Amino acid sequence: MNKLLPVILLSILLSGCTTANSRSMPYDAWHLSFFAPDYMEVWIETADAIGIDGMVRIQAGSGIPAIGYPRAFSKGIPEVFRGSPKGWDETPSWGKGKYVKGADLPKQIYVRWQSLVEPQIYHTRIDIPESIREIMRKKENAFCRFTGKTEVQYREAIVIGLAPGGIAKAWVTGPCLTPIEIARVQAKVDPTGPNDGESNGQFDPPSAESRAYIKKFGIPYGSW
Repeated sequence: MNKLLPVILLSILLSGCTTANSRSMPYDAWHLSFFAPDYMEVWIETADAIGIDGMVRIQAGSGIPAIGYPRAFSKGIPEVFRGSPKGWDETPSWGKGKYVKGADLPKQIYVRWQSLVEPQIYHTRIDIPESIREIMRKKENAFCRFTGKTEVQYREAIVIGLAPGGIAKAWVTGPCLTPIEIARVQAKVDPTGPNDGESNGQFDPPSAESRAYIKKFGIPYGSW
């Protein structure tokens, strides 16, 4: 038997899945991104997307999410803290993330993250209902300030905010479209600890600026 045959058949199957996936939505890829409230620093260990085709995309997202303050190039502790971590913005940005290519629209997103300011590790699943996927497939007319024109767009992005206390909130949005809330969930504490228990319970510390903010103002639990 040709040893290459199983590989060829697998390639055909994967190719077929990719083609089917591209038909399930009117664009090539959907976007997954994350952000954290000002000074409430986070490290995302993994964000896995489970598609409506049943396939799982491991680490569809990971790493440092978007955050307003501290700024990327800030030095030292400021005399005035300009950021405010309380509550969610009415129109959250796209955050920081990437396009999930070759994937079907998601029915569930699993997130495991380190809340560095507590410190604590959380994990949760966010269900994406069919009503949201229908929104993601729908054309919308949107006025873009950047171009000064009305454009036809899709809400192709899922944005997730991660806050202390294990609060995660998700929206679906587009480049110039108003975000629509998907869900707010309460995550569970993961008893295995950071990095699947491989770091002896040690968390990376937040920045000096975030530590100084929390020392002065505390963590605004209950505002998210």
